[in-house]
Amino acid sequence: MKSILKVKGLHVEIPLAAGPLNAVRDVGFEMKRGETVALVGESGCGKSLTALSLMDLLPRSAKRRAEVLLFNEQDLLKTSEREMADIRGNQMAMVFQEPMTSLNPCYTIGDQLEEAFMQHRKASRSETRKRAVQFLDRVGITAATSRLRQYPHQLSGGLRQRVMIAMALMCGPSLMIADEPTTALDVTIQAQILSLLASLQKEFEMGLILITHDLGIVARMADRVIVMYCGQVVETGSAVDLFENPLHPYTRGLLDCIPVLGKTKPGEHLGSIPGLVPTPIGELVGCSFYNRCSSSRPECAVELIEVKEISPGRSYRCLLSPDVCFRERGGEATR
Repeated sequence: MKSILKVKGLHVEIPLAAGPLNAVRDVGFEMKRGETVALVGESGCGKSLTALSLMDLLPRSAKRRAEVLLFNEQDLLKTSEREMADIRGNQMAMVFQEPMTSLNPCYTIGDQLEEAFMQHRKASRSETRKRAVQFLDRVGITAATSRLRQYPHQLSGGLRQRVMIAMALMCGPSLMIADEPTTALDVTIQAQILSLLASLQKEFEMGLILITHDLGIVARMADRVIVMYCGQVVETGSAVDLFENPLHPYTRGLLDCIPVLGKTKPGEHLGSIPGLVPTPIGELVGCSFYNRCSSSRPECAVELIEVKEISPGRSYRCLLSPDVCFRERGGEATR
């Protein structure tokens, strides 16, 4: 199947008084139509900035550069601001983090839903309103016609998230980016939103980039997983491979923090990752995970750590082999 997105050597740098902040470093991945790719990692690891850089929605001071940045065979590095405005919300859409604040409180739900479709498709008001009602109904919002006249504060968090999804779907994009789509929602509503995203993706054959730190969501939704740490991709692979045989010490550390049904005993302490994430400000050398890794060597702090590909779509960024790390941790090769 043809790729809809290809990223290679993506960097995002933000100049600060203390030096450049390397928010995203050498990120690369590829995805196909209809595929779900999860970006996983701790808060501040560069997941959201990676997504914002794809849509060219970075802060004004941020500088984006890349070797390759192709979307539907179009070079995003060479598009003008006007051309990019035609892509955003039309071919590429984003469900932003935190539904409680993502909608503009000064405009009705109808105004916010209809704006992008009228802009991109040059449709009439009546045609646009009909489509808005259709998509509100499609995402499970009852009494859709009357909802168009309401303001965001009149809706619950779950309904606002559904409105955000409907807004992203209005123009039928080929790629949707969902940034923490279940944040601040209770467990029942989370499950409904995830089921909705999965069914809509299948119906519209969209590519879906799912940004999350919840590995339970990853296991349920993702085809492939990209694990990020301190702005870098440290491991990629299918969801099955990543959960059954994690290659990078950071990925194993994340998985150790999760209770496993049938393995974790009641009252047993869960794993944790010691130490703190290093600052991404200034020149960075060696492995960013060096100070938190139980298998680190002195050379890990100074040598350039290249990505090692062990099979198509399966790679990790580490100086040591996975077997060495597992042996020193006293762990098993599979989970």
